[in-house]
Amino acid sequence: MADVGPRLGVLGPVTAWDADGNTIPLKGPRHRSVLARLVVARGRVVPVSRLVDDLWTDPPDNAVGALRTFVAALRRALEPDRPPRAPARLLVTDGPGYALRIPADSVDARRFEQAVSDAATLPAHEAAVRLDEALGWWRGPAYAEFADEPWARAEADRLTELRRHALELRAESLLALGQADRAAADLRAHTAEHPWRENAWRLLALALYRTGRQADALDVLRRARTLLADELGVDPGPGLRALEADILRQSPHLGRSGTPAARVWEQVAAAYDRAVAPDARARLDSTAGLLRTLALTGGTGLPAARALRLDTVTAAEELGDPELTARIIGAYDVPAIWTRLDDPDRARHIVAAAERTLAALPAAGHEADRARLLATVALESRGTRDPRGPEAARRAEELARQLDDPAVLAFALNAVFMQSFERTGLAPRRDAIGAELITLSARHGLSSSEILGHLIRLQARCALGDFTTADRHAAAAEALAARHERPLVAVFTGWYAALRRDAAEHAPPAEAEAAYRDAAALLDGAGMPGLADGLPALALLCLRLRHGLPLDTGTDTDWGPYAPWARPLLLLDRGGHRDDARDALHATPEPPPDLLQEALWCLTARAAAALGDERVLTRARTALAPAAAELAGAGSGLLTLGPVRDHLGPS
Repeated sequence: MADVGPRLGVLGPVTAWDADGNTIPLKGPRHRSVLARLVVARGRVVPVSRLVDDLWTDPPDNAVGALRTFVAALRRALEPDRPPRAPARLLVTDGPGYALRIPADSVDARRFEQAVSDAATLPAHEAAVRLDEALGWWRGPAYAEFADEPWARAEADRLTELRRHALELRAESLLALGQADRAAADLRAHTAEHPWRENAWRLLALALYRTGRQADALDVLRRARTLLADELGVDPGPGLRALEADILRQSPHLGRSGTPAARVWEQVAAAYDRAVAPDARARLDSTAGLLRTLALTGGTGLPAARALRLDTVTAAEELGDPELTARIIGAYDVPAIWTRLDDPDRARHIVAAAERTLAALPAAGHEADRARLLATVALESRGTRDPRGPEAARRAEELARQLDDPAVLAFALNAVFMQSFERTGLAPRRDAIGAELITLSARHGLSSSEILGHLIRLQARCALGDFTTADRHAAAAEALAARHERPLVAVFTGWYAALRRDAAEHAPPAEAEAAYRDAAALLDGAGMPGLADGLPALALLCLRLRHGLPLDTGTDTDWGPYAPWARPLLLLDRGGHRDDARDALHATPEPPPDLLQEALWCLTARAAAALGDERVLTRARTALAPAAAELAGAGSGLLTLGPVRDHLGPS
């Protein structure tokens, strides 16, 4: 992997990170001050004399020498692998001073500027996603510890103003998407913090109007008028005046979209805030339910729910009430279909909290809570070889079958599915799990679990080469998703459509490749990095292998976690790299127990056969033998390497 260099952060305390995301120690405040001053200069040379004046109100006699010491330390920190006496590439000496020559996208402030500029021209959905991401880069005030320094003040103020503009731009995007309730919630805090921004008041009033709260919208406009008159002695601008007149007339061009659901949500949320104490435990119970719903919405909802879930569990644990904590953890029974975790570190924390809670629950009773906690352990341990995962799944299923609670059983069956990859060739077992989930969920109105059952059966029937049945399950999943507003289902059925094109008899490779590229676009903004990372490149590699096409095209090189299995074949494809390919093959790990293990074993078998490595080839064929009747990789519902038997050699 190429060295992408350090990244710098000034949207908060001045910080540097290496290519792996680890914080780079920058020693003392003077070092950070030098770095911040050079970031402000945006690549221009800052003379030594100016740096000295900016760093010290009363410079010491050895100021220039001290400055050189700070620069030398920063160079070592930012370029730790630079050979001795080699010229610096990033913090350079240029004429009378120093300059920071670093790519613009390596500085969070520069990336933020570009994101806000891009958002102004993007469609509303893309703009909202882009701005959500960009606003998340802020860790505090810009140039936090130096914001009052004369050299930083103007730049910090400019970035702060840009952030305010970004908040309002995001509100406009949400309004365009019909999400006036979300826009109103954001704008309340924004107007409270920045009461002189007329555009913020205008957007808040418009958002309230579109949620059906005309009286509240007019009240906001009157408060804005009073504030501006009393504090600044000015009248509202034409935008506020025109909006007030339009609301009074209920002008059609305001696009009032306040559905009954939106109005009820706004009213219930306000009543809840008034009635339930901020520190009430009931808020944690309510939050857990909201997080589950948020995770099912797709887009920014899933990563937001994932991030807030651990905070909610931590808050529950801090109260020292294991029964409450068990409810909070167990409430997140979000159906999971993909076997690679989106955030392994958070998953480990969730597993640890679930295990602690299991140990702390009273010995008698609480079987439903135990089943949910065990299912959580199994789900959050998926894709690993930790024996605790299968054990927890089995125990969760045992407890669930003893209870008269279909939701608990559906949760446990999801856990059993996730732990059904201890070897290859288990598609029939997963097909049975999917069938039970469909029957159970349809009988008891568990729509999300019913969708999960159809997706599981889609995958299993693909593995078994039964695309006719898989088609029926894809259609059923899409129909349920449309009825119950589950947008993420379209990602999986969209990829299935590409797989169907690929697997069709006599399908031209170019058409299948185009279908995979269209499917890859569905991953943008889906909030599922565990699925997206490396998948498009892997799908195209499998397609090209099957058709004998060149593998190394110079594009599609983001292999993510699949790089170890792709590397030997790519080296062979380039020619003249057999020794390197053999070394890469011997370094290839055993595939993880997940939906792609058959495909990854087949890649290993391909490379071993090409290199004549009988030891590795035998190991791969032994692992693949139970799946001889399946299509390699098709059990993912996403891609295929063709029949597994083609990789087993002569019978």
